[in-house]
Parts: sequence; C-alpha cells; structure tokens
Amino acid sequence: MLLRRKGMALMLMAVVLMTGLLQGCSFKADEKDGPGTELVLWTFNELHEKFFLQMADQWNQLHPDEQIILKANTFPYDNHHSKLAIALQSGVGAPDIADIEVNKIGNFLKGIPQLIPLNPVIDPEIKNIVPSRVQIYGKDGKYYGIDFHVGAEVMYYNKEILDQAGVDPDSIVTWADYAAAGKQVLAKTGKPMATVETNDLWNYWPMISQQNSDFLDDKGELTLDNETNIKTLEFLQQMVKDKIAIPAPGGGHHMEEYYGFMNKGGAASVWMPMWYMGRFTDYMPDLKGKIIIRPLPAWEKGGFRSAGMGGTGTVVTNQSKHPDLAMRFLSFAKLSKQGNVEIWKQLGFDPIRSEVWTMPEVKAKNKFTDYFGPNIFDTLIEVKDEINVVHIGPKTPDIASAVRNKILYRTLLNGEDPATVLHELADELR
Repeated sequence: MLLRRKGMALMLMAVVLMTGLLQGCSFKADEKDGPGTELVLWTFNELHEKFFLQMADQWNQLHPDEQIILKANTFPYDNHHSKLAIALQSGVGAPDIADIEVNKIGNFLKGIPQLIPLNPVIDPEIKNIVPSRVQIYGKDGKYYGIDFHVGAEVMYYNKEILDQAGVDPDSIVTWADYAAAGKQVLAKTGKPMATVETNDLWNYWPMISQQNSDFLDDKGELTLDNETNIKTLEFLQQMVKDKIAIPAPGGGHHMEEYYGFMNKGGAASVWMPMWYMGRFTDYMPDLKGKIIIRPLPAWEKGGFRSAGMGGTGTVVTNQSKHPDLAMRFLSFAKLSKQGNVEIWKQLGFDPIRSEVWTMPEVKAKNKFTDYFGPNIFDTLIEVKDEINVVHIGPKTPDIASAVRNKILYRTLLNGEDPATVLHELADELR
C-alpha cells in the first residue's frame, strides 16, 4: 500500500508538472536550420533567456561541428522554482539547464542534490573568478551553480543633493560618518539621506556581512539573533527614528512607488548591489548624470566596504541527456572571458571573472557609462578583496522569508525592539 501511494504521488507530480508546462508558456528556440543537439533551458527572467540565446548563437559560430539548438522557457519566479523542484523530485521532465535564485538554492541542495557537479569546468577557473559566487551554490566541496554577477553592494549617491547640503561623499568613511552626513542633508535640504527596505534583504544583509556576520554560520547553524545582527538592526531603526532614513515607498527598492519617489530626487542615497544599476537606467531616467557610485561605509576604519548580494546560479540537472555539452556551454556562457564581457554588455551586471573589470570592453560607451560615468568598475576594483561570502543552506529560504515578511516590517515600520523580534523569529526557525 505504501509503495502504491508513493507511485501515485510521483505520477501526480508528473501530471502537475506537464500540465503547468503546457499551460505556462511556449518554448522559444534559438532559430537555426540543420542538425544540432537540443538543450532545454528554464529560467524566471526574460533577460537571462535572451542572454543564453545570444550565447548559443556565439557558441554555434565557434563550434560549427557541435551545434546547439537551445530551447528556452521563462516562467514566473515562484512557478519556475516549483516546477523545477517537482521535476527533479519526480525524476521526469526536468530541463538540461536551469536558473535557481540564491534564496531558493537551499531547497535544491537538501539530501543528495539532483544536479550535476560543475567542478570539471569551475575548478580550472576558480583563480580567475570571485570564488564566493560559486561557493554559495556548493555543498561538500562540489559546486552546482555558476552566478551571473558578483552582486557587490555599493552606495549610490545623488551628488546634486549632497552638493546642496555641502556634503562630500568621499569624506564618508564609516557608517557613523554616514549618519552624521545624513543629519546635515536633512537639516539643509529637508530630504532623507536614504531609504531602507522593509520587504527585502538588500540593505540589512550586506550590513551584517560587512562585519563577518550572517544569518547562518559556516556549519549551517542559525545565527540570525546574534549580537552583531541585533546591533545592526538597532542602527537601522535609529536612522529611521532620526528621519535620516525612511522606509522605502512601497516597501522595497523594486516598487513602482519607490522608482517615482527616487526619480524626483526623494532621497540623497541608497545602498544596493551593482546589479541595481539597470533599475536606475530603466526606471529613474531623470537622475542620469546625478548618481555616483562609491563603496559602502565601513563599520570601522579599515573594515569591509562591500558584500556580495543576490544572484542566480545556473545548474545542469541530472536528467540532462547531454550533461557534458550542457556543462561546457554553461562554462562558455558564464565563465569564459567572452561570456563575462557579454554579461556586462547585455545585462549590465558586474561579472564574476575579475580580469574582465579592467578590459577595454567594460569601459566602452553604453547606457550605463552614459548614466553613471566611465569609471563604474573603479569602485568594484577598489573593494575586490572586501566581498565576504554569505552562507547559504537548506534553512536560507525560510530565513529570507522571515526577514522579508516579519523582521524588517516589525522593527522598521512598527518600531518593535530588534532584539526581541530577532530572538522570537530565530526560536521559531530553530
């Protein structure tokens, strides 16, 4: 009876998966005539899909005897990760290649991962990349995913507002300096120094990472409510109380309300990863020429001034009929010099291959240099050795949900005591 129930459960999952595929969206194939090996890609981001299709074209130009027909499919974020999990658990229907967002990877590393270790292509390149950007998709010495970007956290200053307040951004060295400058900006312009998210991680998490803290330790044990995390949340809360910072309109820095507020010069700065540059260019056009990029303030002089945030690891599933080809194509797209240059040119991300940061191609004129100036990568080079690895594990999805939906809301909007809230939520998670 138990075996029969298990079999029925697997059949049900397979039916759900196939129904979702038929109803969700249609394949977009890399159009080409003639023979070739078909590889199927799943993602949750249309820009990622376009990137991989273009890289498949470049692969085919360089490998005329080993052509790829890439069939790409983009699903909504939650739908995508659910379909992929069902396909891998049921053992049927998974693609060759798939994107997994960093806050979801923990779900796919539980037990024995149903993914192909990528060490054969990563190990030879590990000295050429920022290693933390593959380590976060790893387990037991095996790497299962390759990221698009470093995700270096930086400060975006509105130079026009700072000039009005008489604040030199390059004089801001520590977070204490930042808070003091914020008081001056508020007094002189009536505007807040910053906005902080109450529904996402990209302000709070890098601030604790700078201090060698995290939500998990290197053994996967919960450290959400340690003293560093409490004091950091208290610092954020105090900035809000002092009106140096305000909760981001709409709750986060990806909301329409926020874009409109910031586009009108609503705040003097915001700290977010470098991949956020595209949000400025696409949704805040009136700030063109006004925003400068600088390292984060350190907690003390000489301390870390950045952190690696966010990310999407691309994996090869154990259901691929062509795992070697899928792995080599993935390496070409995301580890090679050519691929990393294209990641910058096409997506505006800070690529994980550090030698690319000084290549002429990344200084060439494009919409990002037009908006921010030609020296974007100078900041990244400056903080290269100050980007901590964050600890990702099976508990990460639940921790991220707690921070997004409860912790930041209760402390930064409702004004509850950070220590009490963190202890309460950490006990629930434990």
